[in-house]
Amino acid sequence: MNEMNKKKSSEFDKVLGAWDILVIAFGAMIGWGWVVSSGDWIGTGGVLGAAIGFVIGGIMVFFVGLTYSELTSAMPQCGGEHVFSHRAMGPMGSFICTWAIVLGYVSVVCFEACALPTIITYIFPGFLKGYLYTVAGFDVYASWLAVAVGMSLFMTYINIRGVKTAAILQTILTVIIGGVGIILIVASAVRGDASNLAGQLFVGNSTGSIVKTVLGVAVVTPFYFIGFDVIPQAAEEIDVPLKKIGKILVLSIVMAVVFYALIILAVGYIMNPADIANSQNGAGLVTADAMAKAFNSEIMAKVIIVGGMCGIATSWNSFLMGGSRAMYSMAESYMIPYTFAKLHPKYKTPVNALYMIGFLSCVAPFAGRKMLVWIVDAGNFGCCIAYCMVSISFIIMRTKEPDLARPYKVGNYKLVGTIAVLMSGFMVAMYLIPGSGAALVWQEWIMAGGWCVLGVIFCIACRNKYKEKFGLLVEIISDEDAAALQSSDEEISAALDAAIDAAIEKILKKREIAL
Repeated sequence: MNEMNKKKSSEFDKVLGAWDILVIAFGAMIGWGWVVSSGDWIGTGGVLGAAIGFVIGGIMVFFVGLTYSELTSAMPQCGGEHVFSHRAMGPMGSFICTWAIVLGYVSVVCFEACALPTIITYIFPGFLKGYLYTVAGFDVYASWLAVAVGMSLFMTYINIRGVKTAAILQTILTVIIGGVGIILIVASAVRGDASNLAGQLFVGNSTGSIVKTVLGVAVVTPFYFIGFDVIPQAAEEIDVPLKKIGKILVLSIVMAVVFYALIILAVGYIMNPADIANSQNGAGLVTADAMAKAFNSEIMAKVIIVGGMCGIATSWNSFLMGGSRAMYSMAESYMIPYTFAKLHPKYKTPVNALYMIGFLSCVAPFAGRKMLVWIVDAGNFGCCIAYCMVSISFIIMRTKEPDLARPYKVGNYKLVGTIAVLMSGFMVAMYLIPGSGAALVWQEWIMAGGWCVLGVIFCIACRNKYKEKFGLLVEIISDEDAAALQSSDEEISAALDAAIDAAIEKILKKREIAL
């Protein structure tokens, strides 16, 4: 262990059970995309092609998830990526990795603040009142801002109240999402028609073109699976056997893949090509229109939209939780101002980090929705960088610390690690290569670059302020180690007491002899 590292007992309360962490991860991955983007996915790869594309993308993320599972079980500490990359690459590698993932978390939280009031306009067209101004072609209304800011305050409050409170909210919302999704899938199976699939199973006239379109869907799918990494961020608050944590993380990814694939198949089974085209030319909510057609009721379309709103809230909740823990871990290492390491005296949550992210989510809606779309793309880029660095850390740790206890141990680590690095590296490359379909536009480069500049400022300022403390890695003493230390302390204390008693008794005997 580095001489600048130190160990301490965890200050967090272990209150999260297996179900809690499953819904936190799954809810983070199931956002609003399954409602608004299903038509785009089918248009790109076809019904079966898009479903296969999601399975391929899920396999890509699955390998990255395996590296997270092993590292989380081996180092169950708040901050996840921060700890993994620090142990493997040192302070600067850890700073880059964690700062990148914080960008991803904060960007999603800010975007969800804008997405929720936007969805409300689909349900209540007359909702927009009090026009204020236009930003990048997006009209900002007072009623829109009021809902965005109000919900930001509410979500921040829930997270300050404690991770268990946030998990309860997550459970309720995730159950609603699952219920709505199951209704659509069952309704499609009962009222759909295989003839609707004619002409839209795949896109392309040859095997080569079909493979290309399927891969076109697979390329973008990993961005819909971002969120499973919230589990490592809250590792200190999980009251579950370490081996089981890894299994739950992998399970959450599998569940998300199955959910997305079944939704795509359900939409294609109930909507023919003409129906999907008309929906795309309208509001673009193909999944909602599929539900309306299945039940022949516009009310059911709004049920899907409500499910999508719950998806926004679950992603929001999870990323607020993850972002605050990542900032807390960086602050504990004196990489950003130490004030962000403050825990609420009653609820044991990183209160100042939550205040900061909550403040940003209140301010962000004033920039309009278009600006936030750019921020999210830049944030996804940051997440992919972090995934790649964690995958590399996985390989390094197997070489650097081969005897490290790994309750969840991945077999054939070289193959798994190599695939994880290549897949996550491929995701990063897609953001960099022009014409890839995911390449950042100049506005997004400005935002990503601005975040990098802010990181450099924090790095230099904290190095100068905290001196040798900068990059300190705080390692948490396990319950077993704490018990052993306490037992050792008790034995030493007992031995000292016995020695003192013996010395006193010896002195008294000598005194008696002298007398």
